[in-house]
Amino acid sequence: MVTKPPKATERPGKKATAKQPKKAVRTSTKGKKKTVKKAVTKARSPKKSLPVPTTTARKTLNGTVFYLASGHGGPDPGAIGHLGKQLLPEDEYAYDVTIRLAQLLKQQGATVYMMVQDPNDGIRNDAVLKLDYDEVAYPNQRIPLNQTARLDQTTTAVNRLYARHKSGYQRLITIHVDSRSQGQTIDVFFYHHDRSPVGKRLAKHIHQRFKTNYKRHQPSRPYSGKVSTRNTLYVVKNSHPPTVFIELGNIQNQLDQRRFLIADNRQALASWMAQGILDDYRSR
Repeated sequence: MVTKPPKATERPGKKATAKQPKKAVRTSTKGKKKTVKKAVTKARSPKKSLPVPTTTARKTLNGTVFYLASGHGGPDPGAIGHLGKQLLPEDEYAYDVTIRLAQLLKQQGATVYMMVQDPNDGIRNDAVLKLDYDEVAYPNQRIPLNQTARLDQTTTAVNRLYARHKSGYQRLITIHVDSRSQGQTIDVFFYHHDRSPVGKRLAKHIHQRFKTNYKRHQPSRPYSGKVSTRNTLYVVKNSHPPTVFIELGNIQNQLDQRRFLIADNRQALASWMAQGILDDYRSR
C-alpha cells in the first residue's frame, strides 16, 4: 500500500507545515448539474506562476538539440530514500523531472534525446514513484550494472549524436538526486567542467532562475544553491557537448524530499530549468 504524501506542501526547498486544504465542493441550484471545484493547495501549480510559453508564432528553440540524462536506471536505482516503509528511488524521481523538462523543451521546438528511457513510465503525479528496473539506454540498449560501463554507454551515445548534428546549440543536462546524512538539507546545485565556459554559462543561467524564483515566491527563505566545477564526474569529463550536472537535493532528508515528492514541485523544478535554458539560448 502506498502511503499518503506528506501533508506539508511547499515549493522546492520550502519548509512548510500547513495541512493541505480539503476539497471544496460547490453545488449549483435551480436544477443545474452539480459542479465540483477543487481548492488550490499552497503548492500552486507552476503553470500559473512559472510559465514557459508553449504556443508562439515562432518556437524559440527551433534548431537546438538537448541530451537529457537522468541518473542511474535499469539495474541501478541509485540512492534510496525512505518515506515510512516506502522506498524513494533516485532514478525514478530524476527521470520524472527529466521527462517534464523534455516536454517543455519540445514545446519550444527543441530536438530532445532522452538518454535513459522507461517504456511504460511517462509523467507521473504520485508522491511515491514505484521502483522498477525496466529502463533502457538510448536508443534501446540494456543498461549495465557496472557504473563505469553505464556512464561510458551514456557519453558514447551522446558524443555520437553530437558529431552527427555537427554544430549549433547542443547541450547535455544530467539530473540526479544526492544522498547525504538525514539531518542535512541542501539546495539544488550545479556542476560544470572548468574548461567549458559555455557549460558554465548555462549552469549560471539556470542557477540565476532558481535564485530569482525563490526570491519571488519565498522572499524570506534564502537560497544557497551553488554553481561549481567538478571535473572528476565521468559524464562532465568525457562528454563533448557543454554539460551541466544538476543535483536536486538530499533524498535522505525529509524537508528536501518534499522538493520532489510533490508533483507540482517536480514540475516547478523542470520549469525553472527550462526558463534558465531559454535565458542561456537568448544570450548566446
